[in-house]
Amino acid sequence: MFFTLYSGCPHRYNYSMRTTQRKGDIAVSQAIATFTKLGYDVSIPLTESAAYDLIVDTTNSVHRVQVRYSGSREVDLRRIHSNSSGYVIKKPRKNAYDWLYILKSTGEEYLLQDCLHTRRSFTPKPAYLISNILKPIIPL
Repeated sequence: MFFTLYSGCPHRYNYSMRTTQRKGDIAVSQAIATFTKLGYDVSIPLTESAAYDLIVDTTNSVHRVQVRYSGSREVDLRRIHSNSSGYVIKKPRKNAYDWLYILKSTGEEYLLQDCLHTRRSFTPKPAYLISNILKPIIPL
């Protein structure tokens, strides 16, 4: 459904929130494509309330994956959503996810095989590039 912004509309759409959601959608889509290309099975939780965005089955184990998009150097690790009282900010809980996938606006993909529950933000380094961490399990 497409929403038009104009004054007087009883259902004005928050353009900035929609842009943020779109960036998250892009990151989740890219993560699914990347993990699938590597030969892993990917599942999506049925609800939005999970502390992770994807489930990746590597045939040896199953991993809960938190997905982040970042257009800046640092990646914010907090979850932010709105409700009737305003914005709610939640820090990651211990063991809330197993892997952290990060898509930068420049296209780099990073993977941390750890839950950074004690951190507010994280700056990815080249050692965490997904191509340095995971190798394809099936030839293409």
